[in-house]
Amino acid sequence: MEEKKFDVQSIIGFVLIFGILIFMFYQNRPTPEELAAEKAKQEQVEAAKASENTETEAVDNNVSQLDLQDSTAVANYQGKLGAFGFTKPSNDITTLENDVLLLKISNKGGQIVEAKMKQFVTYDSVPVYLVKDGNASFGLDFSTSDNRVLNTADLYFEPAMTNDNGNQVLSLKAKTSNNQYLEYRYVMKPNDYLVDFMIKSKGLDNVISTSKPVTLDWKLKGIRHSKSIQYENRYTRLTYNHEDGKISKLSEGSDDEETEEDVKWISYRQHFFSSILAADEPFKSGDLTSVNLVEEESRTFGFTKEYASALPVELEGGEISKDLHWYFGPTDVDTLSKYEDLGLDDSIPFGWGIFGWINRYVFTPFYGLLSTYFPYGIAIVIMTILVRLAMSPVTYKSYLSQAKMKVLKPEITELGEKYKDNAMKKQQETMKLYGKAGVSPMSGCIPAVIQMPIFYALFMFFPTSFALRQKSFLWADDLSSFDTIYQFPEGFSIPFYGDHVSLFPILASIAIFFYMNMTTGQNMPTQPGMPNMKFIMYLMPFMMLFFFNNYASGLSLYYFVSNLITIGIMLVIKNVIIDNDKIHAQIQENKKKPKKENKFQKKMREMMEQAEAQKKK
Repeated sequence: MEEKKFDVQSIIGFVLIFGILIFMFYQNRPTPEELAAEKAKQEQVEAAKASENTETEAVDNNVSQLDLQDSTAVANYQGKLGAFGFTKPSNDITTLENDVLLLKISNKGGQIVEAKMKQFVTYDSVPVYLVKDGNASFGLDFSTSDNRVLNTADLYFEPAMTNDNGNQVLSLKAKTSNNQYLEYRYVMKPNDYLVDFMIKSKGLDNVISTSKPVTLDWKLKGIRHSKSIQYENRYTRLTYNHEDGKISKLSEGSDDEETEEDVKWISYRQHFFSSILAADEPFKSGDLTSVNLVEEESRTFGFTKEYASALPVELEGGEISKDLHWYFGPTDVDTLSKYEDLGLDDSIPFGWGIFGWINRYVFTPFYGLLSTYFPYGIAIVIMTILVRLAMSPVTYKSYLSQAKMKVLKPEITELGEKYKDNAMKKQQETMKLYGKAGVSPMSGCIPAVIQMPIFYALFMFFPTSFALRQKSFLWADDLSSFDTIYQFPEGFSIPFYGDHVSLFPILASIAIFFYMNMTTGQNMPTQPGMPNMKFIMYLMPFMMLFFFNNYASGLSLYYFVSNLITIGIMLVIKNVIIDNDKIHAQIQENKKKPKKENKFQKKMREMMEQAEAQKKK
C-alpha cells in the first residue's frame, strides 16, 4: 500500500504541462468585444478605401465588361486610360513552368493568375494551387500627370518570352509609346520555387505623377488544402520580416492588421504552403491585414484567410525600379533554407524562444535523419525512445525525490499533529526537517519544468513538419493531421471534440491514465476545501482525449509511445534501482551532519523566527 501514496509533485507537473497546452491554444483567442471592434474597424477601412478608389473601380468595371471584339468599347476603354491606352488589349495567358512549379501570367494586369505545385496534391488528390480562379490580385496604384488614378491590374501588357542560360524570362510591358513603358519581368529558374520579379519603368517620369504615392497592392485568399479547415486555419498565418530582421506575425485566430517599417518580405502562409513576396531592398513601410474566414468546421468551405498588403514604392528620378522575388512552394525548412540571403526559412512556425530553437535545430534535423533510414511512423517511435532515454536521468531525479518524500512522510505527519494549531511553527519545523535530511520539496517539480521546452517544441513540430505531410502509418493516412477511425454523419459534431473519432488520442489517453494511476496511486486523501485529486487523475486523460482529437496523429503517437516507455522506466527505477531502506539510511546520516545555511536560507529562517516571536508577544 505504501507504493501507492499520493504524490503532489506529479500532479503539479501534469497541471503545469496541461496549463501550457491551454495557454498555447487560447493565447490569441479574441473576446467577443474584440471581434466586434475589429469587424467595425474593418468595415470603416473598407468603406474609406471604396470611397477613395471610386475612379479606379469605374475603370475596373469597364475592364471586366470589355468586349475585345467591339472596337468602340475598346476605344472608349483606351480613352479612359489616357497614355496607357497605347497597348492593344489582349486576354492571352503566358505559362512559365519547370519541374516543380507552374505559373500562368495574364496580359491583363501582367499578374499571376495561377500558381500550381506540380509535385503535391491536397487531401482529396487535387493538385495544390496557391493562386487560382481569381483568389489573388496584384497591382500598382498610381496617379498620372493628367489626373487619372490607375491600377496596373486594369492595364494590358504586351508579353515577350526569351531564354537566358536555361532560365525562362517573361517581359510584360504596359506601353505609353514604343519607347515608354512600365515593365514586369519574371525570371524562372529550373527546378526552383523562387521566381525573380522586377518592376521597372522607362520614360514615364512625365507620365507618373508624384502627387500621390505609388503603392503596391497584393491580396490573396488562402485556398483550403486539408480535410479539416479549422485545423489548417490554425497554422495559416501572415508572417513578415521587418526592421532589420525582426520576425512578426498577425493573429491566426482573429482579424488583425499592422503598419510596419522596413518590410523585407511578407509570407501568406497556408499551413504547409506559402506565397511569399520578398524585396532585395526593404519597403519603407507596409500596411498588412489578415481576415479570418473560418467560423466553424465545414467539409465544403474553400478558403481559410484573406490577406492584403499595401507597400509604398519609391520613385527614383521619376521612374520605378524595384527588384523582388516571388516564392510559391512548400513551407519546408530544407527548401526555404536555400534562400539564406532572403531569410525565408524564418517564416516557418518553429515556435518562440528556446522552444523554437529546440524544434528548429534539434528535432527537425534529427527526425529528418531518422526518416531517411526508417518509415516515417517508425522514425517517430525511434525518436520517442531516444528522447525518453535522454530524459531518463531527469526522470530518475524525479522518482528519487518522490522516494525521499515518502520516507519522510511519517515524520512530516508527526510534525503536523504536533503543531496542528500553529501553522507557522509547523512550516518552520517542516523546512528544518527537509534541510537536515537534504531533501528539497520542489525537486519533484523541477524535472517537469525541465521537460517543458521539449514538450512545447514537439507540440509545434508534429503539426507543422512538412516531412510528415501525407505520410501514413498504420491506420493514420496523414501523420501531420488527425487519424480517423469513425466519421460522424455530416452536420453532427461533438463540441470541443469534433466530427470524428481518432484512435491515437484514445491510446495516448489510456497510457496517460495508467501512468498517473501508478504515479499518484489509489490512496489519495480528500480534505475539506481541497480539490479531489483522484478526480483530477481521471479528468486529465479525459481532457487530453478531447484536446488531441483534432491534432496531428504523429503527436498522439509520440505521447502514446512516450508514456509506455515512461511507465517501463518508472517500474525499473522503483523496483530495481531505488532502495527505500538505503534512502532512509542516507537521510538519517544526513540528519547527523551539520547543515550549512546559505544566505537565503539563513534569511528565511530568521524571518520565520521573528514572525514566531512576534506571534508569541
